[in-house]
Amino acid sequence: MRLEPLSIILDKDFKVEKKFYFISGNEATLIQKVKSTIIERYRKKERAVLTTIEFINDFLNSGGLFKEKKIFLVNNCKGVEDGGLDNFRNTDGIFIFVKENSQKIKKIKSIFLKDKDSLLIDCYELDKSSKIKILNESLKSTGLIIQKDLYWFLVEKLDNKFALVEDSLDKILKLNQKDITLLNIRKLLTTDDSGKEKIFFFLLKKNKEIVGVYREKIFNASDVNDLYYYCRFFCQLIIDSKNEEDYSKKIPLYLFREKDYLIDIYRKYNSTKKILLLKLLSSTERILRKEGGLSLSSGLRFLLNIKKITIS
Repeated sequence: MRLEPLSIILDKDFKVEKKFYFISGNEATLIQKVKSTIIERYRKKERAVLTTIEFINDFLNSGGLFKEKKIFLVNNCKGVEDGGLDNFRNTDGIFIFVKENSQKIKKIKSIFLKDKDSLLIDCYELDKSSKIKILNESLKSTGLIIQKDLYWFLVEKLDNKFALVEDSLDKILKLNQKDITLLNIRKLLTTDDSGKEKIFFFLLKKNKEIVGVYREKIFNASDVNDLYYYCRFFCQLIIDSKNEEDYSKKIPLYLFREKDYLIDIYRKYNSTKKILLLKLLSSTERILRKEGGLSLSSGLRFLLNIKKITIS
């Protein structure tokens, strides 16, 4: 059985209970939200205990030794083949598999799709209808009323990544009713659908352009911290990769449009530059921990220093 991810996240009375859950797709933040939602529902309803195992065959049926309902989070799909789930149908507990899309898991997904005790949940970037559902549910749950033009502005401008939509709506819903204006919403949202992380993709532009897009998208300390963690992710990817092939494999699937650009960035790095990048991350991290966050000027300086190391 296949189910849309928003059916699980938005439906507080979600009652579809299966033995096996397979969560996949290419939108990592939505995958994580679905996983955490299922786990929390079982924890709340049945006081289930979460256990992480590497392979499903690592599961040990402890019989009556444990009274708790168990949630088994399985890291690897090895061991799941036609008929491979049968050995676990009568065990106490549920099994959750999480795996981003790849050619290797097509057969695995078909097994879960056909299995009567399984639920397949594909997570992709949000489209317009999905953002409407999320916005409607948020407004309904808070009782907030917004003007029609502002409603459609939000639908168009909210990001396609679930975590960024959730973060944006959380900021908006904390405003007082009188502060729900187009001007205030513009300040809270990025100016286009790309999100703060896309500032990293301006790295090879002129400093004037980098400063311009930074000022368009970054308004407060929270934005700066978000940007830092986005940039740290991309930088750590460069530092940790042994070579271009290794780096290419580590690029998340949802960044397929930016893959060529990221590879161009990686080609500018040698071992010396990687050390400099690591030192920059370490020094910035110390400031962040000491001050509890980064200022607007610190964030911009951090971004320009990454560029300086990259093109040097």
